[in-house]
Amino acid sequence: MASLKEIRARITSVASTQKITSAMKMVSAAKLKKAESATLNFVPYKNKLSEALSNYLSSLEGQVNIPLAENRETKKVALIAFSSSSGLCGVYNSSVCKLLKQTYDEHTESLGKENVAVYLSGKKIKDYAKRWQIPVVQYYEPAADKPSFDFAMELSDLMVNLFLERKVDRVEIIYNHFKNAGVQTPQHEVVLPLKTDTLPKAKSLDYLVEPDKETFVNQLVPKVVRTVFYSIMLDAHTAEHGARMTAMHIASDNAEQLSQELKIQYNKARQNVITSELIDIVGGAEALNG
Repeated sequence: MASLKEIRARITSVASTQKITSAMKMVSAAKLKKAESATLNFVPYKNKLSEALSNYLSSLEGQVNIPLAENRETKKVALIAFSSSSGLCGVYNSSVCKLLKQTYDEHTESLGKENVAVYLSGKKIKDYAKRWQIPVVQYYEPAADKPSFDFAMELSDLMVNLFLERKVDRVEIIYNHFKNAGVQTPQHEVVLPLKTDTLPKAKSLDYLVEPDKETFVNQLVPKVVRTVFYSIMLDAHTAEHGARMTAMHIASDNAEQLSQELKIQYNKARQNVITSELIDIVGGAEALNG
């Protein structure tokens, strides 16, 4: 059995850890609220822009040539994956990294490694890719506090150009979707070619556009793609803080439970010491009396 000194040291250590995890939980809760608010504020804009495009396409009688919606034979794929740059967030990083490995293996098996281009954002997924020897075309350091629309626009425009130049035939994004603070699910989405039939629709309207319908549509579509990229980044960022808050909440509860168990263990050990000392005293007294 551990000595009283050792048990006291463990109790002190657990209490110190609990203070840290409780503080991190509070910080993550505040960041989660801010990230969730940013996501909820952006979603209506994204939906309205997508709705405007969908409504306009629905109002047209003829077909419009939309290069970014062109379905063609997949010969080369671009994979984009987002993770956090710090840990202590449960399975948030490992789940998205496993999904990247699974998706990468499936594509390399059918297309070959030279036809799968990987773009990463987040230190954790970069470390996983290095461990699994996955070649990375470009690594982006994520923003520490919140996703940047400038970064979303840069990455989106890069993928759009690669798609239009036929350097890639498909663009896929892997990230964690935020359901609630306790649930984050790995997602695998195809963002290019853009599926115009899945865009939100409202009532049919008549539109007047200049200079012509194809120019209007093909200027609006890249903006819609940008909003898709940015909303995914916001979603992943919110999921990260939700996962970290939950992980720190569980860690704090476990520390509290362990602290209680150690205190019980300490009291039992202390009682054993006192009992042993009393037995020695009584035995000594009886020896003197005898």
